Amino acid sequence: MTNAKPFLSIEGVAKRFTRGAATTEVLTGVNLVVAKGEYVSIIGHSGCGKSTLLNIVAGLTDASVGGVLLEDRQVNEPGPDRAVVFQNHSLLPWLTVYENVALAVDKVFARTMKAPQRREWVMKNLELVHMGHAKDKRPSEISGGMKQRVGIARALAMEPKVLLLDEPFGALDALTRAHLQDQVMQIQANLGTTVMMITHDVDEAVLLSDRIVMLTNGPSATIGEILDVPLARPRDRIKLATDPTYLRCRQAVLKFLYERNRFVEAA
Repeated sequence: MTNAKPFLSIEGVAKRFTRGAATTEVLTGVNLVVAKGEYVSIIGHSGCGKSTLLNIVAGLTDASVGGVLLEDRQVNEPGPDRAVVFQNHSLLPWLTVYENVALAVDKVFARTMKAPQRREWVMKNLELVHMGHAKDKRPSEISGGMKQRVGIARALAMEPKVLLLDEPFGALDALTRAHLQDQVMQIQANLGTTVMMITHDVDEAVLLSDRIVMLTNGPSATIGEILDVPLARPRDRIKLATDPTYLRCRQAVLKFLYERNRFVEAA
């Protein structure tokens, strides 16, 4: 996917962590341009710095070298233009489903929306993830998949320019995971949201993504390969199971991950 003007640009990013006299370089020389409306997955072995890279884009962590531009503006702190959904849903347990989403909406839109508009907007986003019926329940009263739906609704309700997903389906059972993946695909198709997702799951990456960014093993991880996923949308997971392009993309990612892992084990 190409765009005349970069929407999200990661430029020469490196990240070092120092503890006492020891310094570890987690990322080095990461360069990536993401187009508006693109779905990009970041994949790699544990410890390669995937979440660190996502946190730098979110403004939660500073880059040691380089930086991130979103629509030509430097990212140097968290902001509502970059909403994050973590593997842990991060809902406040004492608030209802409605109140968890309303908290974000009130924070972002207090000056631009009147109270009735905000209430309507909260419900619209809950309905988007099929959670309107559970608006008065607390997190302890709903399933893990439902909690993640609420987390996604809360993120979308902020109308972010970029939706950042840090293994959002990782803690879910296979069936719930599949349903939520399908829902995210539908939402992204309807809203045209720009998405950057961290995942360990090869099938998930191929199913959801326009491009898959493969990181080398750490320390000093960087982008090893970027794979275009030229599959038409909407995508049907059942039909894709035997699709030659899907299988080729899946094999390419597995080959990269396997060969990198073999190299580390042999070292």
